[in-house]
Amino acid sequence: MFIETVPNRDSPPAVLLRESYRDEQGRSQKRTLANLSKLPRDMIDTLKAVLKGATVVGTGPQELEVERSLPHGHVAAAVGMIRKIALDRLILSASRDAASRRYCDLVLAMMVDRRIAPRSKLGFVRAVDEETASSSLGAVLRLGRVKEREAYEALDWLLERQARIENSLARRHLEDGVLVLYDVSSSYFEGRCCPLARYGHSRDHRKDRPQIVYGLLCTREGLPIAVEVFDGNTADPSTLSGQIEKMKDRFGVSRVVVVGDRGMITSARIRDDLRPANLDWITCLRAPAVQALAAENGPLQLSLFDDRDLAEISAPDLFPGERLIVCRNHDLAIERARKREDLLAATERDLTRIEAQVRRKSAALRDAAKIGLAVGAVLNKRKMAKHFVVTIRDGHLSWQRRLDQIEAEARLDGIYVIRTSVPADQMAAAETVQAYKDLSRVERAFRSLKSVDLDIRPIRHWTADRVRAHVFLCMLAYHVEWHLRQVLAPLLFHDTDLAAAKAERTSPVAPAEPSDAVKAKKATKRSAEGQRVMSFTDLIAHLGTLVRNTMRVPARPKHRFTVHSTATALQEAAFQLLGLDPVRVQ
Repeated sequence: MFIETVPNRDSPPAVLLRESYRDEQGRSQKRTLANLSKLPRDMIDTLKAVLKGATVVGTGPQELEVERSLPHGHVAAAVGMIRKIALDRLILSASRDAASRRYCDLVLAMMVDRRIAPRSKLGFVRAVDEETASSSLGAVLRLGRVKEREAYEALDWLLERQARIENSLARRHLEDGVLVLYDVSSSYFEGRCCPLARYGHSRDHRKDRPQIVYGLLCTREGLPIAVEVFDGNTADPSTLSGQIEKMKDRFGVSRVVVVGDRGMITSARIRDDLRPANLDWITCLRAPAVQALAAENGPLQLSLFDDRDLAEISAPDLFPGERLIVCRNHDLAIERARKREDLLAATERDLTRIEAQVRRKSAALRDAAKIGLAVGAVLNKRKMAKHFVVTIRDGHLSWQRRLDQIEAEARLDGIYVIRTSVPADQMAAAETVQAYKDLSRVERAFRSLKSVDLDIRPIRHWTADRVRAHVFLCMLAYHVEWHLRQVLAPLLFHDTDLAAAKAERTSPVAPAEPSDAVKAKKATKRSAEGQRVMSFTDLIAHLGTLVRNTMRVPARPKHRFTVHSTATALQEAAFQLLGLDPVRVQ
């Protein structure tokens, strides 16, 4: 039987239920069994589907069941971006065996999971396993049943390929003459078993915990290219030589400008590492060197800034063959003066407390040595010893400010000096200052890695290789996040018109002002197209509300199909920017 629609001149077409048969001569014929013209259109469509073998599903709660409902949109965005930038093919490379493909899929899943909900590897296994899945990640990557052992084996597999992956990323994003940003950070350990964990300078203000140190190499735009993990007591400058060797030998970049802060690119590192490698650099001078330049009859005179905030000077005796670009930031000068006065006042309050203890008749703090220890702790706490003259005797404590020292330091408030070997004909002074200020993008990457998005800690590994693999995995996850942020910028509070903002700035020394476009976004909380804007984390969470439903018809228990929830207007706008169809991402 079948349904046929027959034209009926000027009247509505007739909808007839017919069947085919053969007459006495064996010829094919058809006859009408019923006229369905008066039935509703949806009922006719249902009859057509039934005649083709489909199952009719009613509207009651017992007719159709949602067997599983898993957050999907954020997975589709992250996996789709990985496919779009071909990071999966770069990681897998020439490996085509089944084990490598399995490990590659697990690595991709761990990268996406770091973005969705950072957790331990055991938590990751539960999150992607078919039985305990918390998102559609396992289904999208067709992981099936995942064992905890496989996650650790995939980490080991990834670490073996770290050098090759970093080389491939460098070929994509680095070229001769490029600016490379480099900085180091640290993350503390809760345990004591990792051989990399050592006590050192803690940027997390956790001196009571051992830590690891890691250096991140980025493009000028802040896109991470390579990462290296060091012992927790490694000094920042000593990490630089390995990065130079990496860029010259592994990446094959012969001409590069390394940008690092004053604690990283020191005179010793310039002399021993950068100059022998014929690499250029951009860094900043420490305070004692700035004071030496500002000495009487020195090249740095405050009259340079009567009508400008940037001036180029030279000091061939101290820095032969280098350019020095002096900058004065008025806002920074005000902030430094305020902070110094607050520190001086706080130190004096502590000294007054100690003095009161010394004056007590029954006080235990009478001996000059004990008083000195207490005063030293106070002065060292805020590094204010240089600004005070302290007199200590048995039963006596007095102090006064060193006004000449304070005034000498205040003269240089807001002044910093950029030091570079790049010739002026290759990079103007303003561009050099901006290149140094771009280091803030590496700091933004560290914030994202450590706490904001990817939570590099707590570090739940004990062996050195697993810790290195974990940090490298987090770097790759941030590599994907960086691309997502760039594409989704119109829906975020990001400035999408940086060129206009830079054009309005009178000097790179002046604080960066947002463009009119981002000011409008922040004021209205809407994009130019009227879409609601939010933080990157909130947008990813909203994408996760697009759900992948596994449906089941009780009448046919073995028959299952997938239905995705209807995308909101914001989700549609996000996937349109990404150029992805969340239903088809695999």
